[in-house]
Amino acid sequence: MLEGELMAEPFTSPFIMHGARDAIAGGLVHVEQQVQSIEQAVADNPGLAFDLAKTLVESVCRAVLSERSIAYTADDDLPKLFKTATTYLPLLPPTASGAVETRESIKKTLSGLSTAIQGICELRNQCGFASHGSDKARPVMESVQALMAAEAADTIVGFLHRIHRQDRTPSASPRAQYDDNTEFNDSVDEAHGMIRIYDVEFRPSEVLFQMEPESYRVYLAEFEREPQETEDIVPEADAAEETP
Repeated sequence: MLEGELMAEPFTSPFIMHGARDAIAGGLVHVEQQVQSIEQAVADNPGLAFDLAKTLVESVCRAVLSERSIAYTADDDLPKLFKTATTYLPLLPPTASGAVETRESIKKTLSGLSTAIQGICELRNQCGFASHGSDKARPVMESVQALMAAEAADTIVGFLHRIHRQDRTPSASPRAQYDDNTEFNDSVDEAHGMIRIYDVEFRPSEVLFQMEPESYRVYLAEFEREPQETEDIVPEADAAEETP
């Protein structure tokens, strides 16, 4: 070691993935071996921790989607799996489903988790012990960097499983959810007009629902809130008549 060069202190404290272990206790027993391996790898083999962190989040995303009967493919990568899961999970409790501002804040938080997901994938590719071969030496990471990736994975896994457990009822089919909101759909279609591509026409409401389901829910919540806000406003003429 060169003079003046600092050596990282060895990682001696046992690392426990509390969020992931809650998920195991809640039924995701098939990830227990992965969790144990990450907890050990953080100290003993930091490079392996990056590989396992990515694998763990993928496993939980797939498990949640399967339990909720939401389709995905074997080729879906981790960012896509996470986006699909968070699109269909009940991010807010039923009593706050119409809280538009809160939903927007949740979406910003999810954006941060998505960035963490991307970071884990990149760390795995660049520093993972079992990642794809490289024509040059890989940077050697230590326990402190492995701990960061493992803690990020634990946070994501804990969040996904808890929000999944919040409502274990499998999501209704997308078509059923769309067909339940005919009044809102008609309003969207009337405001924007039919979308025509060659000889094929598409309903704007259906395009919004299929391409941006989260935005569809936000606008639906705003639409459902409008009648109540209108009823709360007493017209001036009526108010004058009611005055004794």
